[in-house]
Amino acid sequence: MLSDEERAVQMGPAAQEKLRQFVARIERLEGEKAELAADIREVYAEVKSFGLEPKIMRKVVSLRKVEAAERAEQEAMLELYLDVVGE
Repeated sequence: MLSDEERAVQMGPAAQEKLRQFVARIERLEGEKAELAADIREVYAEVKSFGLEPKIMRKVVSLRKVEAAERAEQEAMLELYLDVVGE
C-alpha cells in the first residue's frame, strides 16, 4: 500500500498543481455560496418585515423554477393524493 507522500509523487507535478487549483476554486465557490445564502436570508427577513410570509415566498420562488406543464401535473397529482387520503 502506498503512503500519501508516495501517491503525491506518483501523481506528478502537473496533476498536483491541477488538484490544488480545483480545491482552491471549490473553496472560493463555497465561500461565494455562503455569502449568497446570507444575502437570500436577508431578503426573506425583509419580506417578513414587510408583512409577507417568507414560507409562501419560498414556495413561489420554487414553483417559478418549474415549467407550467410540469407544475400543473404536480398540482393534479397532489390533488389526487389528497383526495385519496381524505384531505
